[in-house]
Amino acid sequence: MNKFTEKFMSNEKNLAFLKETMWGPNGIRQAEELTSHFTITKDMKILDLGCGLGLSALYLAQEYGAEVFATDLYADPTENYERFKSLDIADKIVPMILDATQPIPFAKGYFDVIFSVGAYNMFGDNEEMLPNLIPYLKKGGYIAVSFPGLKYEFGDNVPPEMQPFWDVPEVAKTVRGIEWWKELFGKAEGIEIINISEQTCHDIAWEEYLASLDPSSEDKWDLDMMKAEGGKYFNTIQFVAKVV
Repeated sequence: MNKFTEKFMSNEKNLAFLKETMWGPNGIRQAEELTSHFTITKDMKILDLGCGLGLSALYLAQEYGAEVFATDLYADPTENYERFKSLDIADKIVPMILDATQPIPFAKGYFDVIFSVGAYNMFGDNEEMLPNLIPYLKKGGYIAVSFPGLKYEFGDNVPPEMQPFWDVPEVAKTVRGIEWWKELFGKAEGIEIINISEQTCHDIAWEEYLASLDPSSEDKWDLDMMKAEGGKYFNTIQFVAKVV
């Protein structure tokens, strides 16, 4: 596992690129673990939701040669296009602005895979999102997502060291326990669940991201949070399902 990631990071230029473009735990590493649960071929069309600065799209295009629609609500698609050109993969990736909570501007049944790394919890923490996405997949297509989660649901018993971070409503709402997500995903119809589990790359993906941050910066929220967490509560949750 993670053969692509290790090879990519062994190149100093690639490693510098990675450090500059991580918005969270190493997205290439997460993407590679996700794809170990199903097969991608070069003739597939993939919708990458919440691609950030393009690391998951980079992996899908370089490793498989698939056609990727790299979408995000906050990343500049022109800047992403320039990044993809610098890696000679711009012909495989269409960078776009897209809000996953709104109707998606594609035909139903258009995609072979809907993919998301590090973002699904920000828009998919409700019963409507997964059923809304499924129609855009071909029969036999896959949805594969990974995102930050908890080993268990805090509920009203937020650990004291985590309370300063749970005062942020967005965190308290979207970072949930794995059993909570299993129950939510289990309500969706028309899919066969392939995998719901904690990603094994969680620790190293976070280590690689935190190592890229400047500890002297005033904006070190992630560093402070992970120091307080101390490996006790967080995980990275992955979900892979097939349309039937």
